[in-house]
Amino acid sequence: MTGLESTLRGIVRAAAPIVIAGQGELITERSGVINLALDGTVMLSAMTAHAVVRNTGSLTTAVLAAMGVGAAIAFIVVFSSIALKLNQVAVGFILTILAADLAVFLGKPHFNQPGKEIPHAPIPVLKDIPLLGPVLFDHNILIYFSLFLTVAVWFYIYRTRPGLTLRSIGEQPEAAFVRGTPVNLLRYAYTLLGGSLVGLAGATYSLSVKLGWKEDLSGEGWIALAIVIFGLWVPWRVALGAYLIVGLRSVAIDLQDNNVIDLPSQIVNMLPWTLMIITLLVATSGVLTKLDRYTPDRFKPVVRRFTRAAPPQALGVPFEKH
Repeated sequence: MTGLESTLRGIVRAAAPIVIAGQGELITERSGVINLALDGTVMLSAMTAHAVVRNTGSLTTAVLAAMGVGAAIAFIVVFSSIALKLNQVAVGFILTILAADLAVFLGKPHFNQPGKEIPHAPIPVLKDIPLLGPVLFDHNILIYFSLFLTVAVWFYIYRTRPGLTLRSIGEQPEAAFVRGTPVNLLRYAYTLLGGSLVGLAGATYSLSVKLGWKEDLSGEGWIALAIVIFGLWVPWRVALGAYLIVGLRSVAIDLQDNNVIDLPSQIVNMLPWTLMIITLLVATSGVLTKLDRYTPDRFKPVVRRFTRAAPPQALGVPFEKH
């Protein structure tokens, strides 16, 4: 395996949890619900997966338990919004602090303890393809799932009737309700699905990417949240954002380790975030609209494919039947 293949393979592997969590949050937000509890969910589900596999020896049970933790936290968010009429952002923020503290407290007996790893499962024939083989087809099932998930979410949202319904309850829930769509029931369903994927992201960390339970996962959920905005609520853009920030992290660390740049580690770690903030400012400043305005007509379809997107209009707004 060449140096380039090894680097790209590492990026795909390290970005997998962020891709999974990002796609889960994208599904949730497309339905009109904001789950701000991602960071705590990732930590608690990662700890849960590690603790369960240590006590049961079953990787399947560990993964399901982590997904259950993610779904339970997501349920509190959506139930608080729909049934209790509470602010989604406030509830999510409180839950992420609570879940993170629970992970640290309950995870003390499992801190830095050995656990099981998802078995390596290279795909025959495909793994031997030059460059693509080692990068995409020489992982375990959770990494493969992160690659498949992006394609599946994109296809579901943009190429299926249920996906159209998902978009409608996040954009115009009143119109969807008039057509007979059970808006709040679907918001429950999609929020639970999104939360379970965030839980799976936590399991991917402790069972594959960062083996065992460590408290250094704080911040990974916030990255996934930021990448959903960075990706303008489009699945492939969210995945691209995940690979981009992990790639920039890798480059920054390599430059520092090889003494190419002489900066404090804190500054190096900030560089990917700086680029993301600049991109977010560009995306929300109206610059892209002006770019579309001055683009020749024959190139507009291509430009719009990369620049035109907006948050769901009903994002964070509870739907009430009248």
